This record gives sequence, structure tokens and C-alpha cells, in this order.
Amino acid sequence: MDVPADRSRPASALPAHPSHREAVRSPRRRRPTGAAPPLPYRLQTSGVGWLVAALVLVGLTLAIFARGLRGPAVTATVIDDAVVGWLAGLYGPGAAPFLRGVAHISSWWVLYTASYGLLLVLLVLRRWRHLIVWFVALQLGSNLIVGLAMVTRRPRPFGVDLQTSWGGWALPSVQVAFLTAILMGVLYTLVPEGRWRNLGKWLAAAVVAVVAVARFALGVDAPTDVLVGVGIGVTIPLLLFRRFTPNEVYPVSYRRGRSAHLDIGGARGAAIRRALADQLGLVVQDIKPFGLSGSAGSTPLRITVDGDPPAQLFGKLYAQSHLRSDRWYKLGRELLYGRLEDEKPFNTVRRLVQQEDYALSLMQRAGLPSPIPHGFVELTPEREYLLVTEFFAGAVELGEAEVDTQVIDDGLGIIRKLWDAGLAHRDIKPANLLVRDGRLLLIDVAFVETRPSPWRQAVDLANMMLCLALRSDPQLVYERALRQFSVEEITEGFAAARGLALPSQLRHMLRAQGRNLHGEFVRLLPSPPQPIRVQRWSARRVGLWALILAFVALVVLNPRVFFDNKEAVQTPLNITSLSCTNLEPLWLQAQAVPSASLVPCVRFLPVGWNVAEVAVNNGRSLITLNHDRAGDRALVVRLTAACEVNGAVEGPSATTGVRHYQRIESPTGQFAAVWYDRFPGGCVTSRLHLTTDPNGEFAAQAPQVLGFTTRAALAEALSQRSDGRLQLDPEAAR
Repeated sequence: MDVPADRSRPASALPAHPSHREAVRSPRRRRPTGAAPPLPYRLQTSGVGWLVAALVLVGLTLAIFARGLRGPAVTATVIDDAVVGWLAGLYGPGAAPFLRGVAHISSWWVLYTASYGLLLVLLVLRRWRHLIVWFVALQLGSNLIVGLAMVTRRPRPFGVDLQTSWGGWALPSVQVAFLTAILMGVLYTLVPEGRWRNLGKWLAAAVVAVVAVARFALGVDAPTDVLVGVGIGVTIPLLLFRRFTPNEVYPVSYRRGRSAHLDIGGARGAAIRRALADQLGLVVQDIKPFGLSGSAGSTPLRITVDGDPPAQLFGKLYAQSHLRSDRWYKLGRELLYGRLEDEKPFNTVRRLVQQEDYALSLMQRAGLPSPIPHGFVELTPEREYLLVTEFFAGAVELGEAEVDTQVIDDGLGIIRKLWDAGLAHRDIKPANLLVRDGRLLLIDVAFVETRPSPWRQAVDLANMMLCLALRSDPQLVYERALRQFSVEEITEGFAAARGLALPSQLRHMLRAQGRNLHGEFVRLLPSPPQPIRVQRWSARRVGLWALILAFVALVVLNPRVFFDNKEAVQTPLNITSLSCTNLEPLWLQAQAVPSASLVPCVRFLPVGWNVAEVAVNNGRSLITLNHDRAGDRALVVRLTAACEVNGAVEGPSATTGVRHYQRIESPTGQFAAVWYDRFPGGCVTSRLHLTTDPNGEFAAQAPQVLGFTTRAALAEALSQRSDGRLQLDPEAAR
């Protein structure tokens, strides 16, 4: 392309190449306020639909069940239990093992295996962003489910046999919610978008539906429980993955290629054409990726636009993924070396593109042989931008070109001009040095620094000499350098160009040649340079390392906090009161041990005692009490269908129909005792363990804590609460 009439190059710059022709420009069109950008960011219709559905479900759940089993919650429970009872009566006795096998798909050991397996696969595939979003989705979903369960306090379906494993409150269905979330995680992190993901959605829906029906028929979940669980399990991962890992920026693909390179087809390709026409007046004929192997921080493009003949321009597509990669890269360098003068990350994608566009203008003003900037266009505000520059047609990378004295002089002259203009390129490597018609050109000025330190300028000089020596002789490069630089300046350059100061591509090419070019240049110097120290310590760097080490120590010292499967064996109800009038948790305990004629409750809490945890699972319930002086877990009460009382001595019982046994087990320096209360269909085991009370001073208070409620009283309370529409046990229902 020819240089526009109003933009002549400085006299010191290379003359315009014949391939540089002016592109035909159409009138630019301003986007009206409120109009959508060329590539608008949307959650898509399905995402908005699931968000609305989830909000409605959660809102209705809170409105209906926030007061426990009262008012509209009773009506909803009657309808749910009727559906569960109808399904439970459809299958014969021989179908139960099959249904339990299907329901085991949602068992905790399957869910934990699948969850940790997905994390491991994402680690192996190095899909870090998908991994982080998936972990956050799990935490948000868990917290929402726990919060809803604490508010609703809904027991399991009444009047049916609970024939498979379960734990905790019924609403929402925790296991179905986690199964749904895991399937969504697999779809959005491992399955490519398109036909395969769409097929996977149908398969996932079928799996969840079959598991839900099996859990209905086995009596452990009701339709409302599953509906709310599925709403949460779909909505949170869907919204997070579409918001933070959109397929346009983070595609799930198994083809080789850099994650920095975005797909330019489909909606993005159309948006690029529209943005170039509206914002720069360029009519696009074709867009193709170009030079992907040498680019890791953007998506380079070759753009053909209308002209006579058609002109070619160069584009660099930047997105939030590139911005975040830049931030992580600079954070890693700060941890390893300390924050260097030029390592401050950009705040937005817009700032990143503005910096490069401004740097190109500075290079033109300094007379450097760099691409002419044509401006940049906005695809998605603050998310995606396209920088457009001159395209150096017919140029080849320095690593593939013939390097003669003219090319060497051009390269050294580029550094001298940078120094004179008060600039530093910061990324001198073969991929950023092109040769066309025997002259050297400089590209990729994204990280140009104004008013750099002498160290940074010296690094540019040494890197340029190393790049030129890859395709020539160090002796020749050194001799030509002495014509423009002093021995002291060259010595300073090789004192600074060590380790991280050399771009990775340059280091790899030096190793591939098997030559120590740095050492050869050092031997040419009158005296060996003293290496310049790169490590820099600051309060910020010390604080970052302290934070990382503290997190590692937290994980190592508290593995159960991060890798716990407590829900599988001891599901907490997240309540701190279990009085004998608090019916919802008492009904749930009665469902856990359907044969028990009595259910334990907290009759009285002496001063210093508090209920730490209540956990209920099929076949057992657990009540844990702490004492402010006797220690945590001072009293643990466990309800089961039966228990062994070997070695215990029978004593008087304070409750009619209960046989009381006691055994003292006091290790050195502590007081421990076990009490057994046996009654028809059940047994309560109470373990007293006083770590700071070796004499058992508080042991006399423990029997005052525990009380019992009869099953018949609980059944009568449920019948009264529901006006006779709900029955606690299947026998009563019939």
C-alpha cells in the first residue's frame, strides 16, 4: 500500500513498499446510544430462561416452606407425597434392587469420584479457567443448597418406606442437584460446542430424569425437592461458564493450538467485518489467521479489504483472555523475580489496545521501520478489540532470512533510534524482526516502554545482537555494533541480558543451535561484564509469598475442609436447637430409624452446654454437644435400630420403657463414659468425653440434657398439623 498523502514517513524511515496500497474506505457509521455493539455479550435465551426459572423456584420455595411444615407447605407436601406414594405402588417387590441400582448413580461415592475426576482431567488438560469456574460453581451451589435447606427444614416424604440411602433435609434434593451440576460441568468443560454438546444435554437430562424417578419410587425424594435441585444444579454452572468461559473466547477443543488464538468464524467473524466497516470505513473481503506460531498474546489476522487492487492489512484481536493471561504472567514473574519496572498489568482490554496503538504512533514519529497504525475497532465493550496496522507483504522472519551487513546495520540502527527516542521495545526476538527486500523491519510493539531504565535499553541491545548472530557471525555483529555503540554500552547489554531478560523464543533458538552465543560475545569484549542482579524484593512480593504459603499450610493442616465427604456418612442439619417441641428435625430422626419407638431430643441445656451439630442419615442420627469448659464433642448421642452393650452395667432409667446401661472408659487425664438406652425398635448411645475434666465434674449434668419423644406423639402431631392428610409411617397411611 502507498502511504497516505497526509501521513508521510520521516526521512530516516524506509521507503514505502510497492505492495502497500491505499484501501478503499466507505463512510464511517457511528453506533447510536443504546444500540448493540458488533459482538454483543449475551447469556443467550436459554441462560436467561434458566435464571428466571431458578429465581422463581427459589422464591416460591422460600415463600411456601420458610415457616416449616405449616400452611401452604402442608398442601405442597400432601401433593408431593401422593405422587411419591403412587410411584412407590407401581412397581413390584422385584423392581426394588433395580431402582436402587439406578439411584446409586446419585450416591455420594459416585458424585465425589466424578467431581474429583473432573478436576483431575481439567488439570491434565490445563484448562485452568474452566477449573476455577467449576470449583466456584460447586461452592456457590453448595452454599445455596445449604441455605435453602436450613430455611425450609423439610423432612423426607411421609407414609412410604425409604428404601435407599439419604441424608439431611429433603429440600432441595442435594444429591440430584450435585449430579446435575457435575453433568453440566462435564458438558461445558470437556464437550465441544455444537452437535456433541447438544446431544450431551439430552443424555444428561435423561440421566437426571431416570435417577429422579427412581428416587421418587424409593421414597427418598419428592418432585418439589428434585425440581428445585435441578434448577440450582443447571443454573449456577450454566451462568458461570457462559459468563466467564464463553465458547467464543475459551472454546473446548481437542485440536492442537494455542489457547490465545480465538475462532474468527461465525458471529465473531461477522462482527469483525461489521466493526471494520462502521468504525474504520474498511470493506472486508477476507479474514484469515496469520503467523499463529509466533504469537501467544493475541490472535493475529491477515485482512483483505477492498481496493484497486485489493489491499492487505494486519490485525491483532485482543480479548479478556489475553488480558488475564498477561496478568497471570506478570504475577508469576513478580513472585519469581520481584516486580520489574515494566511489569504492571493492564486494567482493561481497551487500555491494552490503546497502548499498542499509541506505541505504533511513537514508532512512526521516531522514524522506525514499524507498521503504520490504522486504528482499532471495538467488538464488545471492554471485552474484545481489533487493532489494525499495515501488513508487511513478502516479509519473512529473521530466523529464516539471509542476514548480511545491511540487515545487521538495520537492526543495530533500530536500537540506536529507540535509545534516541527514549523508547524500549522489551521483546526483541526473531519473530518480531522481519526481513523484506534486504531491509529489517520491527513489529509487535505492544509492550513498548517510554522513558525506560538503562537496564531495559541495554537488554534490547544485547537481544538484538543475539538475534542477528543466529544467522550470521558474532564477530561480524560485534564489529558492526562498535560503529554505533561504545564498548561500555555493549558490555552493559550482555551484563543485563541474562535469564528472564531473554525472550523465550530466543532462548529456545539458542539452545536448538547448540551454540553459546552469549559466551562468544562476552569473549569478544575487552573485559567480562559483571552480571546485573535481577531479583528485586518488595513488601508486595513478600506479602504474596506469605499468602501463598499460608494457603498451602491451611490445605495441608486442614485437609477435611477441602477434601471432605462428610455428607455421605454424616449429613448435618445445620441447626443449633433440638428441643422436644421442634418437630421437623424430630420427624426426620423418626424417618431415619423407622423402627424406633422413641426419638431423642434435648430436654434441658445446663449452663455451658450447647448443641454443636445434628446430623441425620438413613439408619442413624447423631447429636453433638459441646461444653465451654469440658471441651468440644463433650457429649455425642447416636440413635440406631440396635446396639451392643457388652461390658456395660444396667442401672435405673428415668424413662418408662427404656433400659439404661453404663460403662466408664476413662483414659489417663480424661473422663469418658458410655450410656446405652435401649427401647423397642431402637437404641441411643451417649458417649461422654471430657478432655479438660478428668474428675468428671460435669458428668452429672449430661443425663439432664437428653430427653425422649415417643413415635406415637410425633405421628399424632403430624396428623394434627396436616388435618389428617399426612401420616408418619407407611402402616398408618394404609
